[in-house]
Amino acid sequence: MKSTVDKLDGLARKITVEIPAERVQKAFDKVYKALQKKANIKGFRQGKAPLATIKTTYGDQVKGDVVNDLINDGYQQALEEHKLEPVGYPQVSFEPINETQIFSFTAEVEIRPEIEVKNFEGLSVMKEKLDVADDRIATILDNIRGNQAELVSVFEDRAVSDGDVAVIDFEGKVNGEPLPNGSATGHELEIGTKNFIEGFEEGLVGMKIGESRTLSLRFPEGYHEASLSGAPVQFDVKLTAIKKKVLPEINDELAKKVGDFQSLNDLKERIRKDIEESEGKRILDDMRNRVMKALVEANPVEAPKSLVAQQKQALEEDFKGRLKQQGMNEGDFEEYKKKWAEDFEESAAFMVKSTFLLDALAEKLDLRASPSEIEEKIDEYAKQTGIEIARLKEFYGKPERRSRLSFQVTEEKVVRYLIEKAKVSEVPKDKLPQ
Repeated sequence: MKSTVDKLDGLARKITVEIPAERVQKAFDKVYKALQKKANIKGFRQGKAPLATIKTTYGDQVKGDVVNDLINDGYQQALEEHKLEPVGYPQVSFEPINETQIFSFTAEVEIRPEIEVKNFEGLSVMKEKLDVADDRIATILDNIRGNQAELVSVFEDRAVSDGDVAVIDFEGKVNGEPLPNGSATGHELEIGTKNFIEGFEEGLVGMKIGESRTLSLRFPEGYHEASLSGAPVQFDVKLTAIKKKVLPEINDELAKKVGDFQSLNDLKERIRKDIEESEGKRILDDMRNRVMKALVEANPVEAPKSLVAQQKQALEEDFKGRLKQQGMNEGDFEEYKKKWAEDFEESAAFMVKSTFLLDALAEKLDLRASPSEIEEKIDEYAKQTGIEIARLKEFYGKPERRSRLSFQVTEEKVVRYLIEKAKVSEVPKDKLPQ
């Protein structure tokens, strides 16, 4: 067998394999004889049909089997001979096979880039400075206060105004027909929250208890229910009551009411710690991304186009799923995909490059996940999710899932090492480069 390799664009390679006629003949004979032993052909006992009959009956099937065998064997031998590490599956081309002639084929494939990580210690990385401002704590206290507000009925003779809770009966109609899920009795609507379509809440302002109104409105363009997008709608509304929120004082009593706190200062301290914990995690995640970007910038790597395309597609599918959860349709997704196509491409390329670099560093620094570390990660997931550890171990018992978990643990170890060795400078959030 002879094989040659031609370099194409980037990491693409074209492998040409030529298999001598004798080997082709042997491959055919092997398949024919195997078929002869088990073939059931009318007029012959099993295993006794002559080869000529076997060739006539199974010729096309045999050609396909032989081609597959010769290509698989020849491709693997060529990879070993030329020390190539392919990524993805090859694109194979060949001419019709003849059992007495040389058989040749070509396989185009991308190879794994050669990785030599040199610059990985002392990376310059900016880290956001954790700063829990008092006004942020005050905002959360206001939210807690709002959640503890009591609704009390308004008995004075006055109209609905902004901030009131209007208790209404309403019925919606489109083209004279009832609007599906567009009616309710005793519905409480806080004026100013913009929970209904534009114009609805504004149309209630000024109404008095017992008063009825007809609101002629229009659904917004691009409404999540496509059949109602831009459609005119009428709501017959009756105001049955007015309520208002009575907010409690922000004091020790409020703190005791919302949790196991002895004083307002205790509550504030808990709020501060919660913010520090959540913000600390966010800052650490951001720093991990920044150290990986610094690593990629300091160690240029060529990314296989096929892997970038696969990663880009995965990112697009994930983005599409999130848009769907937000009520957006296929058209919205296509518009976003066009708008952010370059970002998807850059993100995909970065992810592929960083994966290669992390893998190379894990090997270089002997930081691959050990079986015990994988078990520790499963224990951690069990505590975080409340899922029985036996079920998680069963889930991660499958080789593919365990391999992904192993790489995740390895990645965490390498990134932790990079951060420990990095030159970190803390800066305020507004000074961080985007």
